[in-house]
Amino acid sequence: MKDFFLLVICSLCTCFLVGQNITITMLRIPDTGQNKSYTNTFGEDNDYNINVPFYINNQNGTITDTVTGLMWQMTDGGEMTVENATAYCDSLTLAGFKDWRLPSPHEAYSILNHQNNNPALNTIFFTKTGADYWWTNTRQANDNTKVWVTNAGGGIGNHLKSETISAGGTKKYHVRAVRDVNVPQNIQSRFVDHGDGTITDLTTHLVWQKNLNLSSINWEDALNYAEHLELASFNDWRLPNIKELESLNDYSIVNPSISTTYFNSIGVKKYWSSTSLPNQITKAWYLNTQFGITTYDEKTVLNYVICVRNETPTTAIKNEPQANAETFIVFPNPSKGNVNIYFLEHQHEYLKDITLTNQLGQVIYKCAADKHSDKMILDTENVLPGLYFVTITLGNSRKTISVCIQ
Repeated sequence: MKDFFLLVICSLCTCFLVGQNITITMLRIPDTGQNKSYTNTFGEDNDYNINVPFYINNQNGTITDTVTGLMWQMTDGGEMTVENATAYCDSLTLAGFKDWRLPSPHEAYSILNHQNNNPALNTIFFTKTGADYWWTNTRQANDNTKVWVTNAGGGIGNHLKSETISAGGTKKYHVRAVRDVNVPQNIQSRFVDHGDGTITDLTTHLVWQKNLNLSSINWEDALNYAEHLELASFNDWRLPNIKELESLNDYSIVNPSISTTYFNSIGVKKYWSSTSLPNQITKAWYLNTQFGITTYDEKTVLNYVICVRNETPTTAIKNEPQANAETFIVFPNPSKGNVNIYFLEHQHEYLKDITLTNQLGQVIYKCAADKHSDKMILDTENVLPGLYFVTITLGNSRKTISVCIQ
């Protein structure tokens, strides 16, 4: 369900340095796609819906990611060296577009799905090709023989260019081209230190804990610590998912891979994410800040914690434990007329209200609950075409679903 539904509004994303400017190419960081929890401890990846992946098959060999605003090649271009991969993207003409390029590490990581494995992709939209790795456009900061690549297991790492078959190696390094749908934005500085122990990343609009004095702890203790943290008058802190954690990486530096100008206590350490490994549920993903790789470890291992919250509280929809992921169905979606909402298992009895907002967060309308009916109809016939968000408040929890109005 998380793969197809929703997002909540939050603006963000991937960046790279151009002179003194930081160029932002992604609108938001997509959720990991994880749709299951594996313990009774609240705070796991699946307990939060923030920017759930939502793809559009353009029926021309391309896929549009509505969360990031990027357009992707549906079927990767096959195995080749990184030099040929760069040339391949630069010369590619697909769906009438000629501005394709090799993705940055943040961009390549954004399409991975951490509920799936081998490949860690949504194969409904991205064709399975047997690739072991996918090239990015970035060399390792202190070693030009290595390139950052994403892998079929869901990680990102720094690998030798010579490992691919075309360069005499034994592994399959493939290329998948990307292009910008929106005009990239430039900002002068990435981080804002608020002077209260918190830092905002302007490329993701995520707010991070600055001072990291906690000793290493196991994974479930990390979840509990984040859920109970009160810092800078906020109590909605959480353990970041692995995509959010990866977004802190600055691929131009190592030892550590995160800016010590702002995060002066980050160190070279391993930091837990809230994301489990679905095929080995006793393990969870972490970020190693020596270089910036993401990998996994047993949940009993002691690693470190950095907490995160959303800049705007309403962008993080916290799924209370009693809320069922299958609470309601929105149909049809996309819609050319009215949108129907069907409530399951008597959930309509707990309904408080329904709100329709646009991508700017503006409320189009808000309607009161009808607790006597398991079906509600949203009149969207006079709503302009586009992507909207339906937020449903059930008891003490809220869920947000993206709706495409045609």
